[in-house]
Amino acid sequence: MAAHLITGAGSGIGAALTEKLAERGDELWLLARDARRAAELRDRFPGANTLVGDLGDPGKLSWAFGHQALPVTLDSLLHVAGTVELGPVGDLPVKAWQETLNVNLLAPAELTRLLLPSLRQSKGHVVFVNSGAGLTAHAEWSAYAASKHGLKALADALRQEEHANGVRVTSVYPGRTATAMQAKVHQQEGKEYDASRWIEPASVAKAIIAALDASRDAEITEITVRPGPGAR
Repeated sequence: MAAHLITGAGSGIGAALTEKLAERGDELWLLARDARRAAELRDRFPGANTLVGDLGDPGKLSWAFGHQALPVTLDSLLHVAGTVELGPVGDLPVKAWQETLNVNLLAPAELTRLLLPSLRQSKGHVVFVNSGAGLTAHAEWSAYAASKHGLKALADALRQEEHANGVRVTSVYPGRTATAMQAKVHQQEGKEYDASRWIEPASVAKAIIAALDASRDAEITEITVRPGPGAR
């Protein structure tokens, strides 16, 4: 039975991924921002373990984990949580940049650092759910795209550093996916949101699991997922 630590398990891609891993009986460790959210996750996913740590304040993650029991071995660390704030460079305040970089880049880096001993123990797998914005930046997406470009750099460096330790690293680049975040993006863009036009979260979850289940002689380094012809 594989053990996975998942961020963003409460909604969207993270929830779909957690459901699929729970269905096959894997051991789940779910990160929650506070005790109330942790209780909600345990109710939703019976048998799951929870850890409390605020991705918006990555400098305190080490302290928070120091007061909790961490998994001794970990087969995968799945960075799914994210946040987005759109706006022109000329209008985005420092606070928006800091919040975006904290959640999307600094927290994944710190979580990875803290959990590497457990991942090395089991020759585990780190998956970063990135975005098409991690490959191309468009107008009004500067903070989000910068965080996701940085996440790609983090993954690429980590892959080279941990290869000798048997730790695999995968970046996943989903296109627009039918999640609460996508609804927020449409609101910020002033556009009508139609979930049927975009990728189902479960489809991205299946791609992530395919990378996790790859045989040990292979490392799937990057996966790009785009809305298919079935989307309208």
